[in-house]
Amino acid sequence: MSAVEHPLGISFEFFPPTTDAGKEKLLGVRDALAAREPRFFSVTYGAGGSTQARTTQTVNTMRQSGINTAPHISCVGSDKGALRELLAQYRETDINSLVALRGDLPSGMGGTGELRYANELVEFIREETGDHFEIAVAAYPESHPQAPSFERDLENFARKARAGANLAITQYFFNPDAYFHFVERARKLGVEVPIIPGIMPITNYTKLARFSDACGADIPRWMRKQLEAYGDDSESIQAFGEEVITRLCERLLDGGAPGLHFYTLNQAQASLKVLDNLRA
Repeated sequence: MSAVEHPLGISFEFFPPTTDAGKEKLLGVRDALAAREPRFFSVTYGAGGSTQARTTQTVNTMRQSGINTAPHISCVGSDKGALRELLAQYRETDINSLVALRGDLPSGMGGTGELRYANELVEFIREETGDHFEIAVAAYPESHPQAPSFERDLENFARKARAGANLAITQYFFNPDAYFHFVERARKLGVEVPIIPGIMPITNYTKLARFSDACGADIPRWMRKQLEAYGDDSESIQAFGEEVITRLCERLLDGGAPGLHFYTLNQAQASLKVLDNLRA
């Protein structure tokens, strides 16, 4: 079954551009990916909500394509009053999907805010808005980098799901067995929400290594060695990345994954090539 045939289909994540050139480029990326009729777009924001205004602007830009767009919302560094105001703003502008995260404290910020964890944020959203929002939460097949153990991280995920989440989107990974193991263990804990695998296209090894080290996503040794061997040969890196990610997606969909969520890094081409390969 291809991604587009699956009931949950595909989705794409973007970050708010910081320059006029970036905003202009994102319009083309948006239109190219909207043509694939994704289930939704999502838009990130920075530690402690540090790019919230740009997130709102970007959400409005993405929604102009006609695609349902879900802003990221986090609780760390925010008080309930600010969150309540933000939720009201989203409701008034007919936004009906959110990605609810704990978030990271920006450097220099002392307190975590009134809500410490993502399950508390999900509970708060439900208390304030009922079932207005479809809420997605994060999942970590290879465990959150700050989690003391896989078991504790799995329990934390289950709490988020029970708090009222509708679906989960995973951190990206390159080992499909990690995803299947996580889903199996979550189901044994009674978690029934769809768990959508997050997919990171490979276009630049240096950036990929930096992201992966920061978020705890494991790059298998054989992949690292091959990518290192290509050096500055970006064409070979992209061709290799396309093949690896296409195979990963095929394995996930064949194994029953409920769709695919692409971390686009505000680029269209790499995700489109993988989707074309899947259709073929």
